[in-house]
Amino acid sequence: MQFDVLYLDNHLLVVHKPAGLLVQEDHTGDPDLLTLGKAYLKEEFDKPGNVFLGLVHRLDRPVSGVVVLARTSKAASRLSDQFRRRSPDKRYLALVEGRLTGQGTREDWLAKIDRHVRIVKPDHPQGKRAELRWQALASDRTKSGSVSLVEVELLTGRAHQIRVQLAALGHPILGDLRYGAECAFDGRNLALHSYRLQIEHPTKRESMSFSALPPSTWHGYFDAIIRSTVET
Repeated sequence: MQFDVLYLDNHLLVVHKPAGLLVQEDHTGDPDLLTLGKAYLKEEFDKPGNVFLGLVHRLDRPVSGVVVLARTSKAASRLSDQFRRRSPDKRYLALVEGRLTGQGTREDWLAKIDRHVRIVKPDHPQGKRAELRWQALASDRTKSGSVSLVEVELLTGRAHQIRVQLAALGHPILGDLRYGAECAFDGRNLALHSYRLQIEHPTKRESMSFSALPPSTWHGYFDAIIRSTVET
């Protein structure tokens, strides 16, 4: 199994996805979370035949963190509706290049052009509104330059949104060579981690919050601050 189980009941499977693992099968044929999740449930509960597991939100392959999967069609429908209405609380941590201080809100219009997501004018025919809040938590000097730890609250869910908007602030995410980073981080992965996700349980209607610490590749970067932030 290539993921850690954070929570399991009759309706939900909540996992910590490692960086580098696809969420859903693609043309590469590489292992993916959805297929591995189905295999886990099949073995865990000794289920015959096909196992249902619904994907209701995504993380980019090079991003780590909390992913909620639906074990029933009812849960999938209700969770998908929550994400459409943007009601889940989605929090990320990022290590970015340069010294970033303060906090703010960023609103842009994003469009995918030539396989890259770009900031466009609000009247662009493909533009979609993207908004997030950010807060710089700490900065430090390293051998390769300054690095800052940033907390991000994602208010919309556009493709590559955090990556593009932080780069637009002048502080690309470590390892994000596609969007302006100068240095690699962890092979092909990024220093971007979904550390907390809060949803409403699809049947109990109770608020539930799930969290996970970043992977071991982050060790040595603001360890105490990160642990305090995630465990608060």
